[in-house]
Amino acid sequence: MTGPGATDTSANVPSRSGRAEPRRRGQVDAAPHPAALHSAAAAAGGGHAAAARRAGGAALAVAVLVAVPLFGNSYHLHMACLFGIIVISAMGLNLLTGYAGLISLGHAAFMGVGAYGVAWFSSRLGLPFYLCLPLAGLLAAGAGMVTGLPSLRIKGLYLAIATLAAQFILGFVFNEWESVTGGRGGTNVAPAQVGGLLLSTEREMYYPIAAVAVASLLAARNLFRTRVGRAFMAMRDRDSAAEVLGVDPRRYQLVAFGVSSFFAGIAGGFMAYFYKVVTPGQFSFQLSLFYLTAIVVGGMGTVQGVLLGAIFMTATPSALAAVAGVFGPLAAGLLAPLREVLFGLLIVLFLIFEPGGLAGIIGRTRKRIMLITAAKE
Repeated sequence: MTGPGATDTSANVPSRSGRAEPRRRGQVDAAPHPAALHSAAAAAGGGHAAAARRAGGAALAVAVLVAVPLFGNSYHLHMACLFGIIVISAMGLNLLTGYAGLISLGHAAFMGVGAYGVAWFSSRLGLPFYLCLPLAGLLAAGAGMVTGLPSLRIKGLYLAIATLAAQFILGFVFNEWESVTGGRGGTNVAPAQVGGLLLSTEREMYYPIAAVAVASLLAARNLFRTRVGRAFMAMRDRDSAAEVLGVDPRRYQLVAFGVSSFFAGIAGGFMAYFYKVVTPGQFSFQLSLFYLTAIVVGGMGTVQGVLLGAIFMTATPSALAAVAGVFGPLAAGLLAPLREVLFGLLIVLFLIFEPGGLAGIIGRTRKRIMLITAAKE
């Protein structure tokens, strides 16, 4: 039996000397410190605030996607479609370079494979729009995996040179294989058609491009919660350590090239349907440099960086055209060749001074604002 003054040995409490002493019945723990309660409440409030911000951002994005075709004119829809194509293709390159750490200077060539694939499947085989696009993506993925074979033996600068060689080899094929590609004059592409609906205008093409762009961002975001995504990042950080942990770098390097080229092929297919013509000049090395600039400026290794880079690269040509319009045709003649110089300069400056890109700048600014707000409270 136990009385009111008996001890309960089922639980002990530490004494001042550090030894455990028996807890007496009726004894209660000390109340939590007010500072600890405040920290816990602040953490809970911060989690709710972050969730609210994400929900608000998603609602704003949906509102913008819906508003563009309703209130935008032909120019706005044209730029929105180009933005969506850039997002899809840049996301593919970001998977390869930003997440897997493999450099590619031939991304535009894989877009060309997808574009010519769409032209062939639709005109020669008569396949519908919803089959041509994934088949073109798979065709580009195969070309990307073949190009990625040198990555099993080389890396870094040598791999970049190998992908640059693929850019020029595929460009030569686009120019000379006239029976398939139409040669230097290119080939026409019939408008996309879903059932009885013809997608021939910017407004009609906007919906599938926007849907696939959103799906590509969500797919990429979820990919890095899987074993494949974690393997990509392990290879990027240290491939030798990843191999010790059971990751096969050779296998996942080819997978990275295949997935990246699949995104590029889908983007190239949309470009073919959008312009209704495919020519070799559309997929030059300058376009590969364009996409590399987009992910470096936006921020490699982040989905947010793809969006920011796409916005920046979509707005830059329009800004240069506006400047040329203000200063006349002489300025236009001077600014046209400076576009590639500007892209190269941006890559160098961001890699030196801001490797995190615009996403890194925004992230640091947000943290500073949160710290200042917390200090005031």
